[in-house]
Amino acid sequence: MTVLRLLPLTAALAAVFCPAARAESLLELYQLARGYDGAWQSAKAQYDANLFRAAQAKAGVLPTANLAAGATRSRFEVNNPEVERGFGTQNASLTASQPLYRPANLAVFEQGKRQVELAQAVLTTAGQDLIIRVSQAYFDVLAAQDTLAFVRAQKTAVAEQLASAKRNFEVGTSTITDTREAQARYDLVIAQEIAAENDLRVKRLALDTQVGKTDVQPNPLPVPHSVPPPQPPDVNAWVEQAEQNSPAIQQARSNVEIAQLETERAKAGHKPTVDLTATYNITRNQNGSAQSALASRSGSANVGVAFNLPLFAGFSVQNRIRETLALEERAQADLETTRRNVAQATRSAYFGVVSGQGQVRALEAAEASSQSALEANRLGYQVGVRINIDVLNSQSQLFQTKRDLALARYNVLLGHLKLRQANGTLTPDDLAQLNALLTR
Repeated sequence: MTVLRLLPLTAALAAVFCPAARAESLLELYQLARGYDGAWQSAKAQYDANLFRAAQAKAGVLPTANLAAGATRSRFEVNNPEVERGFGTQNASLTASQPLYRPANLAVFEQGKRQVELAQAVLTTAGQDLIIRVSQAYFDVLAAQDTLAFVRAQKTAVAEQLASAKRNFEVGTSTITDTREAQARYDLVIAQEIAAENDLRVKRLALDTQVGKTDVQPNPLPVPHSVPPPQPPDVNAWVEQAEQNSPAIQQARSNVEIAQLETERAKAGHKPTVDLTATYNITRNQNGSAQSALASRSGSANVGVAFNLPLFAGFSVQNRIRETLALEERAQADLETTRRNVAQATRSAYFGVVSGQGQVRALEAAEASSQSALEANRLGYQVGVRINIDVLNSQSQLFQTKRDLALARYNVLLGHLKLRQANGTLTPDDLAQLNALLTR
């Protein structure tokens, strides 16, 4: 039992799982997920579509040109004097237009620029979500592996205690109660082992599905390890960073700007438009025309400026302006709500990390205390001042504390990522720094 107690966690995991499998780092699995995850691929495709949609808005301020051509065949008949002949007409025209003053088109063009910023913020959100999902699945597997390793170590310890109780009963130094208590605890640990095996199987399947690879074996976390506190160690500094970096706030801010430009577009309904126009037309009459029997060819070119001033549109423009002003007010309210939500989420994530680190320290102390309590109860059982159930309870408390400590460590690591996600500064570089803790 002493050997098992001193066995490092990494060695215990190596004994539990296949040693031939190569452990994969968190960063490697994240790169696999980028090429496989359906949600990320969907977000990337939507981002590309949004870019092309935004680029369409530029067409309203660029020149346009059209080419038209046609051909007709006619037959001309006159009774007196009797004349009968056929002739054909061919024509082609080229028209071009360049907007000189179209405020509505200019507003749409500016909206297209904001749409690009909005699309980038949406893609950033999807990328950060992918980092968290892969990391969560990664640490879920590690936590399930630890739980199974601890349950199996506890099973070995309880089995030894059961064997000791049986020997003591046979020699008459203990009652049958000790044996039955140890047997009951052993049966309970067997049930826990079955549940832990199934939980690990499910967590592995979730990670495999996330990265598109089977039998993924994540790198275990070295023990002990030290994770630095959040830097800067000031929650208000993290909230201030969110104002500039949070993609949620960026999306809400872009929506406000788009709504303001939509109001400008609506107001343009009262404004005139000015376009530079040019037209060139060629007409060819084969075998003459209805007025002449002679073939002819003519061409004309026109260059001018077209001015249009809306006078009255049934109050539709005024009502459209009122509508866009209301939508602009809603976008401003949504922006303020988003700022509050991001600030709240950032503070919660920050204090979650700080609290988690305190919990890790407390559980480390509890682990040492539980180990000492177990050794004291074993010694007391050997000299007859403690009963078997005291030893079993001490064993259960020790292994439960070990499980809680391992889970708390993973939660702190994941909490650092969630903190950066909350204030919008999470990038794959942060994942690389965390990956260094898992591979050293």
